[in-house]
Amino acid sequence: MLKTIVITSKDIIGEVKKTGKMPEIIQGIVSCNVIKNNVAEMGIKVESEELQAAADGLRLIKQIPSADATWEWLKQNAMCLDDFEELVYMNLITDKLAQHLLTDKIEPYFFEHQLDYTGVVLYEIVLDDEDLALELFYGIKEGEISFYDVAHEYIDDIELRRKGGYRGIVQRKDLKPEISAAIFAANPPQLLKPIVTAKGVHLILVEEIIQPQLDSELSRKIASDLFDEWLQEQMTQVEIVKSLDDSSLYSNCEENESQQIPN
Repeated sequence: MLKTIVITSKDIIGEVKKTGKMPEIIQGIVSCNVIKNNVAEMGIKVESEELQAAADGLRLIKQIPSADATWEWLKQNAMCLDDFEELVYMNLITDKLAQHLLTDKIEPYFFEHQLDYTGVVLYEIVLDDEDLALELFYGIKEGEISFYDVAHEYIDDIELRRKGGYRGIVQRKDLKPEISAAIFAANPPQLLKPIVTAKGVHLILVEEIIQPQLDSELSRKIASDLFDEWLQEQMTQVEIVKSLDDSSLYSNCEENESQQIPN
């Protein structure tokens, strides 16, 4: 027989608290308020046509092809139509605020930090033994064994092993300094002499150095990074006051304060 389980707002708040996500949710609430306040102060307007386009874009991203599918998605996410419209509105004003603040800052930032966005196509094997790494390095250099064969034998991660240690395109700023210095001094294609870090001994094959271009994808990445920095700075200037009439947020806490926390 099918049993009914009643879930209350108090249950949901309790689960959020148990999973340790309350600070994250509070930060989300604060960031939404910071964005709304700045949009109002800067006089940024939203037209109905923009909202409709943003709603269509969100449905496309969420793979919601029809009105019926939209209602089903709302039901699954415990949302009503007003919640969906608020989600669309927040996404739109966040984009418009970012454009308002950052449009003329992206290109100067790129040229100032151009080296950070230089990329490298590399293959990597991390070993525990420096002597073994040197032995394998010379073996690969002399053609006794291939980099792929070494990767297949010594990489534990299944997916990385299948790709022969291929790491894809990695940006300079995402590499440790001792590794990036050697990589960007290389003349690709080149196998680097083993590099020792706290993680282990790295055997790296540098396939290609990629000079950065300020295309639409990188522009969006820089805009996102700059906006996140701006938002974090704004949030440090906000005083958070929790509503006293929300008794469920701290229910059963005061009477339990005298109890000891178990070791």
